[in-house]
Amino acid sequence: MKAAWATDVHLEFLKGDGFARFVADVRALDAEALFLTGDIAQAESIEAMLRRVRAAVAIPVLFVLGNHDYYRGGVAAVRAMASALHEADDGLRWLPGAGPWRAVDGTVVVGVDGWGDGRAGSPETSTVQLNDWLMIRELNEAGALYDVAARRRCLAALADADAAGLEATLRGVTAAGAERVVVLTHVPPFAGACWHEGEVSNGEWLPWFTCVAVGEVLLRAARENPGVNFEVYCGHTHSPGEYRAGGNLIVHTGEARYGAAFVRAVDID
Repeated sequence: MKAAWATDVHLEFLKGDGFARFVADVRALDAEALFLTGDIAQAESIEAMLRRVRAAVAIPVLFVLGNHDYYRGGVAAVRAMASALHEADDGLRWLPGAGPWRAVDGTVVVGVDGWGDGRAGSPETSTVQLNDWLMIRELNEAGALYDVAARRRCLAALADADAAGLEATLRGVTAAGAERVVVLTHVPPFAGACWHEGEVSNGEWLPWFTCVAVGEVLLRAARENPGVNFEVYCGHTHSPGEYRAGGNLIVHTGEARYGAAFVRAVDID
């Protein structure tokens, strides 16, 4: 299959003809679908932005949500909106809610949002402060801004729920005979895929930029299904890189920059 992929596009920051350039870049690839791996906009604007993208590119838009997509809102409310989008338009799919999508060549595309779950690196001593703790309702109400233990509990619970959903989905598609599975997610599922300017992030950043729970599910699925090729596309770090977690499991982390939308071709063969 051939797809267009963009991550961390932060569409609200595209000025001038930025959106038109983004659409033109997608169209130029003559792709079967557009993959968006989170941080599309913010809670107040994401619905309108997704509808605008879908109308402009006129191909299925397969997406997962990133942390910024919940800013000035909450996880439950944004996910409810994302699920409703699919009910109104089958070509606008929040994959964790809408379920797997099958390409014309049989490749199956699934998705999981993921969270930096505080399990990688050095969470106890990390001094990193993210706007997430303040601007996402559930994290704010849990006291994540000032209480590291509460932050880790909340993030781990969110990540574990996402990982459990992904595991059930992967068991279903592999049992149905899928030979190639593409997984879209926002947060890198392995420390080795958490790239920053050409190097793996350090212990300060890894806790909040790696979803260990999702990584464990992916490793288990790859080991249990050696004849299936798993290819993961993620973002969050804004730096590109590639990490092979196993012989049949590879992770691509995408480049991003505020004010620009980088579109890449994805060829699965």
